Amino acid sequence: MRLLVTGAAGFIGSEISTLARAAGHEVVGLDRVPGVDVVADVRDAAALDRVLSGVDAVCHQAAMVGLGVDLQDLPEYAGCNDLGTAVLLAAMARHGVTRLVLAGSMVVYGDGAYTCAEHGAVRAGVRPDADLAAGDFEPTCPRCGRPLAHGTVDEDDRLDPRSVYAATKLAQEHLAAAWAHAAGGRCASLRYHNVYGPGMPRDTPYAGVAAIFRSAAARGLAPRVFEDGGQLRDFIHVRDVAAANLAALSWLDTPDAVPFRAFNVATGRPRTILDLAATLAAVMDAPEPVVTGQFRAGDVRHILASPDRARRELGFTAGITFEEGVAEFAAVPA
Repeated sequence: MRLLVTGAAGFIGSEISTLARAAGHEVVGLDRVPGVDVVADVRDAAALDRVLSGVDAVCHQAAMVGLGVDLQDLPEYAGCNDLGTAVLLAAMARHGVTRLVLAGSMVVYGDGAYTCAEHGAVRAGVRPDADLAAGDFEPTCPRCGRPLAHGTVDEDDRLDPRSVYAATKLAQEHLAAAWAHAAGGRCASLRYHNVYGPGMPRDTPYAGVAAIFRSAAARGLAPRVFEDGGQLRDFIHVRDVAAANLAALSWLDTPDAVPFRAFNVATGRPRTILDLAATLAAVMDAPEPVVTGQFRAGDVRHILASPDRARRELGFTAGITFEEGVAEFAAVPA
């Protein structure tokens, strides 16, 4: 298979490219930075026309990631993520390329699934700043105000993007679904959970929490943990994410493939933010984490998802344990 990987120089795109080549695929990498086959922005229609000739499938990883600095980032997020995806899909339609694996994200869910003892399944709203400032971090029932028990979301749950980044990731899915139905294509959107591992971007305003903690520990500083550290996340290693992409490519060629299908890419074994900080600090012989009680408005408390659909339909199960992955991540030179 001749495979185009957009964002091929990036954290996840480079790992997909390596694994795809090892599996015998011919990979063409496109990115804005040197070190790939085609140096171009995904919004460059002429570059896409040149590169898509003979391509069988696309893994679309190019995106602006993270929560950003402030709302002045909004045009760039929409430009990179949504306009970029639209330009790519239009080019794929021109060249008859009908198979797409899209880098989705768990951020499209907003907060996770919750149950109230009185009202059953509910979706928590945005936590009030006053509650967060008082150290009341757990969401409460929107109907009665009682504490909630957290659960897992699946791909058919309601979507509730709560950041500019999240809104652009959901828009990418809608664009891909519209393209698939109109062009006779097939798209698997892989909703990545908290991806970490070697090559993770660091020391930027857009870095993920694992990179922020690791950078602090590498400088001999205690990782600083927001809220009380009890936020639950599903940390998945980048090599597992690359494996999920190859599994999705195979699925696109099966009779079971439909025009658009979303899949959670997660381990199903959540850990707290404090677990991550403490494990990195211990492995790197850094001071124990400091729980600050600080918070960011709009952050979600818990987001856990079922990996069952990916296991059943893609044959994908994450294989790298949290302990193995964090130890490897800690050993990467700073």
